[in-house]
Amino acid sequence: MAERLYSLKAEFFKALAHPTRVRILEQLRQGEKCVCEFIEDLELEQPNISQHLAVLRKEDIVVSRKEGLKVLYRVKHPEIFQVLDLVGGILTQEIATTMAELQGLQGKVESKGS
Repeated sequence: MAERLYSLKAEFFKALAHPTRVRILEQLRQGEKCVCEFIEDLELEQPNISQHLAVLRKEDIVVSRKEGLKVLYRVKHPEIFQVLDLVGGILTQEIATTMAELQGLQGKVESKGS
């Protein structure tokens, strides 16, 4: 049972492992959207967006519903935004640490050059 859960988690994170899919999820923070809105907001072609939405749908990260001729997409579990925020916070900390290390190295190089 634990092995199956590990596999499911890996598949879930694999679905998030593309910048376009992360951008789609960030767009969905504002609420439901149709593909036409993603085309405008993300400046990508419709087939490309549809392909990424299919990956997110397959993992039940987003769900869709029809409204007239439009298909609207939304996140299935809003907690996904907490995951994105957590990862964003970790990456921001890592960037700050790297920047501080680089500034320290730059100071050492400059002091040796004097």
